[in-house]
Amino acid sequence: MASFVDQVTIHVRGGSGGAGVASFKRQKGKPRGKPTGGSGGAGGSVVIRADSSLSTLLRYARKPHWNAESGTHGEGELRHGRAGEDLILSVPLGTLVRSMDGTLLADLVETGQSITVARGGRAGRGNAALIARRRKAPSFAEQGEFGEEISVVLEMKLIADAALVGYPNAGKSTLISRVSEARPKIAEYPFTTLTPNLGVVAVGDHEFVLADIPGLVEGAADGKGLGHEFLRHVERARVLVILLDPTPLQTDSPQQQYEVLVSELAKHSPDLVARRRVVALNKIDTVDNLEAEQHWAESAGVEVLPISAVTGEGVSVLLYGIADEIEQHLREAPDRAGFVLHRPLPPSFSIERKGSEWVVEGRAAERAVNLDDLTVAEAADFAARRLARIGVDAALAQAGAVAGDDVRIGDIVFTYEPAEGRAGEGEEEQ
Repeated sequence: MASFVDQVTIHVRGGSGGAGVASFKRQKGKPRGKPTGGSGGAGGSVVIRADSSLSTLLRYARKPHWNAESGTHGEGELRHGRAGEDLILSVPLGTLVRSMDGTLLADLVETGQSITVARGGRAGRGNAALIARRRKAPSFAEQGEFGEEISVVLEMKLIADAALVGYPNAGKSTLISRVSEARPKIAEYPFTTLTPNLGVVAVGDHEFVLADIPGLVEGAADGKGLGHEFLRHVERARVLVILLDPTPLQTDSPQQQYEVLVSELAKHSPDLVARRRVVALNKIDTVDNLEAEQHWAESAGVEVLPISAVTGEGVSVLLYGIADEIEQHLREAPDRAGFVLHRPLPPSFSIERKGSEWVVEGRAAERAVNLDDLTVAEAADFAARRLARIGVDAALAQAGAVAGDDVRIGDIVFTYEPAEGRAGEGEEEQ
């Protein structure tokens, strides 16, 4: 049986763009010929998309590294490269996508909702696409760009209408197996439920999704027991169903269980204290004096529904009560839709003095010099005009660079020469 995994870190990379090519078709009267170099194909992006058919992040625990397809290179005779396919990573509904610093990038709660986490690299243009007024036959082409690379944390929170909360062996699994098609493991020892279970419950004209959360004990919010690992799955439930166990199997009385469970929920998330809840006293088929087990509830202002998940006594009343609370929640507080954070583009470049060099970093600057052969004077001039246009020359001068200083962009080092009049020829700075 597949394991349940609800949190995992994955490492993704967009595909690289294909390189353009410089080629010529020889023509009479044109010594260099006509430029016919095709452009490369763009790299595919990595997209995380919600899929209602999934219930676990197991595949990403088994394989944490994912790369989108790269574009292919251009060829002569104006043959362009093929774009790389986007890589779609399907995740269960209710999956949160976070950056490694904890920033929430997306909350995917609807089928098809998606976020692009790593963009593919831009394709390089062939020399046929670089023709301009003063470049009739360019002898160079652009390289393709590398795709973005990022690590993200995927965290799944079950989307359920109601969640069963109780001590280990309180009868949660027995109850969900009685009222739905869910078949969790049931046994007479603690922590038999090691993963959350979901079941669809139909009662009258109502239908809702019920979640069975592993048993909580005192200190669960601080890491004691197993339930603390799954407390996150309670957060999305519209209604909390607190199940109490009056049998000698539990060392705490039903009142103590109730107080401990509410306290642990509050420690995990203060919002859960205000959540609508239904309280049920289970296993009444084993209780001789039911009133004695419920006397505390009236003074505490808590309505307790007596049930037996084994015999079915009182279960129908409980289900109708849960359905009514769910409907009341929907009337008072409609569910918030998921969201996708639109991340602002980073600065086009930055400049820093490192040792004897000026180091320019940023995609725009790297793109400006991303040509196949900068030893060609025409290509070097083209790159210099690009750098001037995006403001690198001016920024270097403002930072204190002087003629003759070494400037590094990626793996390329060149000598700084202040630009004069290179920018402003619009077609030349493509």
